[in-house]
Amino acid sequence: MVKRIAILTSGGDAPGMNACIRACVRAGLKNGYEMFGIHNGYRGLINDEIEPLGRHSVSEIINRGGTILGTARLDSFKTLEVQRKAVEILSSHRIDALIGIGGDGTYRGLMALSKLGITTIGLPGTIDNDITSSDYTIGFDTALNTVIQCVDKLRDTSSSHQRCSIIEVMGNHCGDLAAYAGLACGAEMVITTDTPVTKNQVIEFLQQQRRTGKQHAIILISEKITDVHEFAHEIAHKCGFETRAEVLGHMQRGGSPSAFDRCLASRLGVFAIDCISKGVSSACCGIVQNKLTYYNIEDALKLPQSSTVEFVRTSQLIG
Repeated sequence: MVKRIAILTSGGDAPGMNACIRACVRAGLKNGYEMFGIHNGYRGLINDEIEPLGRHSVSEIINRGGTILGTARLDSFKTLEVQRKAVEILSSHRIDALIGIGGDGTYRGLMALSKLGITTIGLPGTIDNDITSSDYTIGFDTALNTVIQCVDKLRDTSSSHQRCSIIEVMGNHCGDLAAYAGLACGAEMVITTDTPVTKNQVIEFLQQQRRTGKQHAIILISEKITDVHEFAHEIAHKCGFETRAEVLGHMQRGGSPSAFDRCLASRLGVFAIDCISKGVSSACCGIVQNKLTYYNIEDALKLPQSSTVEFVRTSQLIG
């Protein structure tokens, strides 16, 4: 029977993680559990960076970006030896269950610990929206709005200078940020891994735009597809557009979470405690068609990535 629950955040930070921590702690306390926080992800777990969390430990954090618990990556956690050490440390604190907030790497760590006897629940916390078992991940909406604000500002100067702007956004092989932002901002073109186009096709498109009198253009592209600075130079050389590349980078991770992310994080945090109360383990929670649900972690990791084709096509039809 679970009596003590620990929480950690792992991988990249995401706005809304603090709201989720807060919900887990307060719901856990109301259900009679003792709650603990693990600092700096799995690395902190191995280093025994564990402390009790009370109701006031999570006061005034619902609006804060980042994560009060800190986050870090630990590649060696993939080994059985390190996983067993983690179980020993949890057992020394008499901790029965672990909630991990993060992405698929976090989920794999939780799945390994569950096989060693720890009750585990995963919650989707990543700005990339690349957790297929949930329609939306904690932090995605906030990051998307940050991207939109940046693109809107760049559009102003792009139009003033009759410039083509190539804007790279994050996503880690998932095109959701680029696709959603492209539709919301009216971008002339969106490039993701789901909608591959050649450089020549992009150049031909811009040349056609130029011939029809188009004075400026916005192109959104997911990271890890090409070197946007080299591509911008090539476009400028072949299309006649003054072209600039902008890499939005880690500013997309920061900021106070949106109302959507605060509500999503809070709902998922409470749901995680409910799942533990019902004896659920080795599961990851998510929201599907606005309903809270959970999957076995192993099954969830096998789900195919959702496609961005519809969003990109809509953007291209009306952009």
